[in-house]
Parts: sequence; structure tokens; C-alpha cells
Amino acid sequence: QVQPVESGGGLVQAGGSLRLSCRASGPTRYAMGWFRRAPGKEREFVAAISWAGSTYYADSMKDRVAISIDNTSNIAHLQIDNLRPEDTAVYYCAAGYGLGTMAANYNYWGLGTQVTVSS
Repeated sequence: QVQPVESGGGLVQAGGSLRLSCRASGPTRYAMGWFRRAPGKEREFVAAISWAGSTYYADSMKDRVAISIDNTSNIAHLQIDNLRPEDTAVYYCAAGYGLGTMAANYNYWGLGTQVTVSS
């Protein structure tokens, strides 16, 4: 069973940066995606990357985020800059065999990491 594990969340002041990481176990090369759920809101797509390096970004965040992948260890990183209070959410990592912006594209999900941005 593949269980993505997120790390790197925490409390940060507005304008700051965070780097989230996600490790997917196993030898298979997965596409990796990041989603988030803010309090009282639906889950939304943030960014995704294929094992070959193709990327997708949510239009609302593409100027502030960067996703990368280390294929040798199946670890994906999400860099978020210029954080805003509205970025406060639980950030979820997902791994799958297909790349896309929809949750249904992914087969395995992490438990999430909390990001809180103070004003």
C-alpha cells in the first residue's frame, strides 16, 4: 500500500515562504499532486508534476508556487512564496499513475499537513 507522507507545514507570517515535501513509498514512479482544503471550503487543486517533470499549476497560485520532484526517491516538493492568510489550509499530497488537476487522477493520498498563515 502506497502512503504519501507530507511534511513541512507550520505557522508562518504573511509574506513568508514554506516548502512542503511529500514522499511516496515504493519503487514506482508516480505523478504527484498537491491539493488543499481551507476551513469551510472545498478541496482545491494547487499543483502537480509528472515523474518526467511536466507540471500543472492552479491559475490562482501559479505566480507563487513551484513544484519539483526527485525521481530517485519519489519525493515531491512544493515551494509557496508570499504566503497570504487565505492560504491557510490543510495541504494534501497525492500520488497516482496519471497526471492531472482533478482529485480523481490520483490513487493514493496523504493525511495532510497544516499550513497556517498569520496576518
